[in-house]
Amino acid sequence: MFILANFIKAMAVVLDMALSLYLIVVIARAVLSWVSPDPYNPIVRFIHNATEPVLYRVRSKIPYMGGIDLSPLAVIAAVYFLKIFVVDSLYHIARTMM
Repeated sequence: MFILANFIKAMAVVLDMALSLYLIVVIARAVLSWVSPDPYNPIVRFIHNATEPVLYRVRSKIPYMGGIDLSPLAVIAAVYFLKIFVVDSLYHIARTMM
C-alpha cells in the first residue's frame, strides 16, 4: 500500500511543479503584454504558444471590459484553485494511505 501512496505523492509533487511553472509562464505573458516584445523571439513565441489556447478559451467566456484583458487573472485564479484543491487532496490521500 505504501507504493501506491508514494506514487500518489509523486503525482502530487509533479502536478504542483507543473502548475507552478505554468503560473510563471502566464505571469510572464501578462508582463509581456505591457511591452511590445519582438514577436520572432523564440522565448516570446514559446510563451505565446503555451498560454494562448487557455487564454483564448477564457477570453471567450469573460465579457469585454473595455480593453482590459482579465483572462490571465482568471487563469491564475484557476491555477491556484487547482493547487489548493487537487494537489492538497492528493497529498492528503497519500498521507492517509501510509
